[in-house]
Amino acid sequence: MTSLAKLPRPAASRLAVRVTPDALRQIRGGHPWVYETSIESVKSGAQSAAQGGAQSGATGKPGDLAVVFDADRSFAAIGLLDPASPIRIKIIHEGKPATIDRAFWVAHITAALARRQPLIDQSLADPERATTGYRCINGENDGFPSLVLDRYDRTLVLKLYSTIWVPHLADLVPAIAEVFRPDTLVLRLARNIDHDGLFGLEEGDALIGVSPADPVLFQENGLTFEADVVHGQKTGHFLDQRDNRWFVRRITEGCRVLDMYASTGGFSVNAAAGGAHEVVAVDLSEPTLAVASRNMQHNAHVPAVAACTFRPMKADALEAMNRLIRSGDKFDVVIIDPPSFTPRQASVQRALTAYALLTTKGVKLVRPGGVLVQASCSSRVTADEFHTTISHAAAQAGRPLEEFRRTRHPIDHPVDFPQGHYLKAVFAHVP
Repeated sequence: MTSLAKLPRPAASRLAVRVTPDALRQIRGGHPWVYETSIESVKSGAQSAAQGGAQSGATGKPGDLAVVFDADRSFAAIGLLDPASPIRIKIIHEGKPATIDRAFWVAHITAALARRQPLIDQSLADPERATTGYRCINGENDGFPSLVLDRYDRTLVLKLYSTIWVPHLADLVPAIAEVFRPDTLVLRLARNIDHDGLFGLEEGDALIGVSPADPVLFQENGLTFEADVVHGQKTGHFLDQRDNRWFVRRITEGCRVLDMYASTGGFSVNAAAGGAHEVVAVDLSEPTLAVASRNMQHNAHVPAVAACTFRPMKADALEAMNRLIRSGDKFDVVIIDPPSFTPRQASVQRALTAYALLTTKGVKLVRPGGVLVQASCSSRVTADEFHTTISHAAAQAGRPLEEFRRTRHPIDHPVDFPQGHYLKAVFAHVP
């Protein structure tokens, strides 16, 4: 891997930026994005801009520091320049001027960790809630745009969604080490990241310690799971559904459960731990189902899990649901947690149609009086659109939903601006 010392550093001279009045209002209201179309001018030096000098039309490199000034040439915010993105500046600090160095990152990481303290305290106080897997930094919502940091016991995973962070890693990685003191810090990269801007950094590099050759074991609400932090989806596990999985555990005693899009078995294992006598887990990926089976085995010491019959089913979701409907199968609890259906805004209507279809088929598989659990992680689909769509679909199918719980983001996935919302779920009885 590339040494952090050999990575580029941010330009010594900060860019000075003037934005539209509306963009300035949004920044001061906490919005972390400055679109290219909102920028009125860019000058080559923040100090010069504050004094009214410097030349406009300046450009910069990914990760260069860009200072936003107001009409009075006073500091408003500072962000990271992303020249290839329509979101041209990603804000990391708003308010008073700040020096962006290791101490700055330590302070911001510490603040992010403090937001998770109730989760950490609960984990330490109650063995049934013991949790060593959670999100430590949730992108823009914690002041780190295009970056997430997840914890799996003593291993941390840093995922970058933009090369804007490459010039700051020499300060950021030691800051992470100072706050968390991990054994290992693994680098993960978004699939669409500009590899030319990585300067030799590669997927799975160990920024601290050595990348694990085997999956990492961690706890979630007292249960044990494995995470492939080098090759697994996202950073190795879908941490955002932890609270919903816990609630599923509370409602599955004596139940037959269908877990659609089961992935690595988070819902399946919790359903079993809650006393389900059988769990049918459907996923198109055979390797993923193998992980789900291993996660069941990791918890075989739990009597309820050991007593549960686990039936993994490799199949397309709709084909599997159609087959189960034709065979007359019924379940006490049906869980539908699909991947995002909206890669772009134009696909929203198609996503809503897909959610409606899944609901229509899902309610046909729920026994009278059973429970449907359905979730969406599509950020472009609003909560109102999602809930209205599935409610209407269930009613049209003759099985109207009696909702008893709606959920959004867990505490380790805070949301501080409208576009940060993506997760929503509903628990409903199906008469």
